[in-house]
Amino acid sequence: MADSHSKSFFGQNTGIIVSSSSSSDPFMFIHCFKKKPDGVWEKPSSSEGKAVKFSLEEIVMILRVLNHETDKWQCQHIFKDKETAVFFNWEDNNHDVLWINVGKYSKRLNLAQTEILRLLLTHFLDEKIIYSTLQKKRNTDRIKKYNQKNQLQTDKLNIQLADQNLPHQFNKANPPPNDTSNLYGYIVGETKKAVLIDFKNKEEWIPKSAINNQFLLQKNVKQKFLINNWILKKLELII
Repeated sequence: MADSHSKSFFGQNTGIIVSSSSSSDPFMFIHCFKKKPDGVWEKPSSSEGKAVKFSLEEIVMILRVLNHETDKWQCQHIFKDKETAVFFNWEDNNHDVLWINVGKYSKRLNLAQTEILRLLLTHFLDEKIIYSTLQKKRNTDRIKKYNQKNQLQTDKLNIQLADQNLPHQFNKANPPPNDTSNLYGYIVGETKKAVLIDFKNKEEWIPKSAINNQFLLQKNVKQKFLINNWILKKLELII
């Protein structure tokens, strides 16, 4: 099973890319692009175009249009105090042409493209309903195992647990903050003194005192962790 998907629909002047980076993410993205007057397409790397994130609930509502259960659906997205109007609607009662409007971007899909989009979003929803809500048994087992052997693991890592009550502050007993690295990952488990982080499908327990930046104790949200290098090297996450 492929974990990430991307499908582009480009015309002469406007294009969209529908994507999902992981089946465990409870959302998908639609990126919109226009061809500039010089004939060059807008580039995401230059902060051009428009990207909108759609939740599971919103995917359901889009599918109601694609499945001909309703003629149109619209919503307002707010990001950094900027509102973006989103519309999905059929051009007429024949339901042969679908219009997708995201802010100033308008994309027309023909019958074949619309069917591909319908199948893709149906697949997204089926996958995400399963994997974004799945409680991984192995994670639960590892949390229990960690709790049972907490003292043993503490001795191995030489962690000063007395300073871990404030997880977002620096622990003076650990190496200085400049001896750190930024890694992206997802929190998939937590105890009082550590978090289980998924680093690109490799899960490791990280002491909260070894994380030197603010982070959310929320599962399955991709975020950045500023972690002491000594623990990363010990876990072979860096060389």
